[in-house]
Amino acid sequence: MTADIQYVRNGGVAIAYQVVGDADVDLVYVSDYVSNLVYDWEYPRWRDFYERLARSFRLILFDKRGIGISDHGGQFASLETRMEDLRAVLDAVGSSSTVVLAAQEGCGMASLFAASYPERARSLVLFHPEWQAEGSDEETLAELRELRERWGTREFSDSLLEAGCPTLAANEDHRRWFANSLRVGASPEVAYALNRAFSETDLGEVLPAVRVPTLVLYREPFESKSLEVASRIRGARAMRISGNDYFDIFLSPDVVDEIERFVAGEEAPAVPDSVLATVMFTDIVGSTERAAALGDRAWRDLLAQHHALVRRELGRYRGKERDTAGDGFFATFDGPARAIRAAQAIVGSVNDLGLETRIGIHVGECELHEDKVAGLAVNFGARVAANAAANEILVSQTVCDLVAGSGIAFDARGSHELKGIPGTWQLFAANDG
Repeated sequence: MTADIQYVRNGGVAIAYQVVGDADVDLVYVSDYVSNLVYDWEYPRWRDFYERLARSFRLILFDKRGIGISDHGGQFASLETRMEDLRAVLDAVGSSSTVVLAAQEGCGMASLFAASYPERARSLVLFHPEWQAEGSDEETLAELRELRERWGTREFSDSLLEAGCPTLAANEDHRRWFANSLRVGASPEVAYALNRAFSETDLGEVLPAVRVPTLVLYREPFESKSLEVASRIRGARAMRISGNDYFDIFLSPDVVDEIERFVAGEEAPAVPDSVLATVMFTDIVGSTERAAALGDRAWRDLLAQHHALVRRELGRYRGKERDTAGDGFFATFDGPARAIRAAQAIVGSVNDLGLETRIGIHVGECELHEDKVAGLAVNFGARVAANAAANEILVSQTVCDLVAGSGIAFDARGSHELKGIPGTWQLFAANDG
C-alpha cells in the first residue's frame, strides 16, 4: 500500500512526503523525534499501523526538516519553521481540512499548527504530549551532550529502548531495527539540537489557544502528564489506550478505532473567532522632539520613508500590518522567530534614516473581528513595546519559549509590571547572538 515519495519546497528546503489511500477524510501524522519515509515502511509494525490508518483516512506522511530524507536547510529549524513545513506539505497535497495526529515530540509542532491555523486543522489527536520545558540546567545539558556523543550506537539505542519501550526491548530484531531507525532518522548533531529545543520549549501559552476538537491519547503509566495537557486545551477529551510503554504508538491496536470514533463524532467546524498570533508593536523614539526640530514638511517626508521601510520588512517576513497610528505600527505574524527577524531588519533600516525605534513582541491568543485582531495579547504586546529602550527588541517569555532552536539569543531584562495587566512579567531583549 506504500505510495511514491514526493518533495515540496519551503524556502528552498525540500520536505519529503507521501500520500497513502484515498479516503474522504485527510489525516497527517506528525512523528516523534525521528522518522524516515523509506526505512519505516520496512518495519512490519509501522507498515501495519500506516496501512490501518490508510483504510480509514487519506494518510499524509512526511519527514520533518532535518530528519530522514528531508533537507536539513543549514541551521536547525525552530518549531515555527517546522510548522510552516507542515503547512507546505498540506498545501502540496491539497488538504484544506486535516486531522492532525502527533506523537510525543511532534505534539508541540502539531499543537502550534492547530492554534495558529484553526481553519486548517479539522481536529487534533495527541499521543503522550508534554507541555512544559525542562529548562537548560547543567544536568539537562550534560544529558544532551551525552546523547550527542553516543547517538546511533547500539549501546545507547538499547538503553533508550529499555527505558521507553520495554515490551520490545527483549526482541533482538526490534532492537536492531530501532538502532538503525535512529541512525537513518537523524545525525548526532541534529538529534542533539532537536532534543535541546524540546527541553527548552514551553507550550503553556499555546495549549489554551487551541480551539479545534482535541483528543489526548495516553497509556496508564503516563496518565498524569497527559491529563494535564488535556486540561489546558478547552474541551479536550482524554482517552486511555492499551499498553504500558512510552514509545511506539503502533503498539496500541485500539488507536485507529478511537481516532475514527472521535472524528465521526465531531461537530461541523465553526469559523474560528480566535487564533494564536505573534503581535509586534513599533514606535519611533523621540519623535516629538525630532518633528519639532525638522518642521512639519520635512518630518512628513521622513515619516513617509520610515513607513515605506517598515512595510518593506513586513512584506519580506510575511507580517501583516494591522494598524498605523502616528509613527508606530501594529503588525501580526504567524510565528515569533519571523517577527524577530523582521524587527531586527526594521531597526537597521530605520537607523539608516537617523531614527531610533523601540519594538515589542508577544505571542498569545487574539480575538478575530473581521480583519481586526484584539484581546489581552494585543494589549500585552503594546505594553512590552512601551518598556523597550531605543533600538531594542523586547519580547515576552512566551516568545523565548517558542523560538528554541532558532539561533536567536536573548538577554534577560528582569521582571516588569505592565500597565493594566496584573502580575509581574519576565522580559527579554533579542539580539543578533
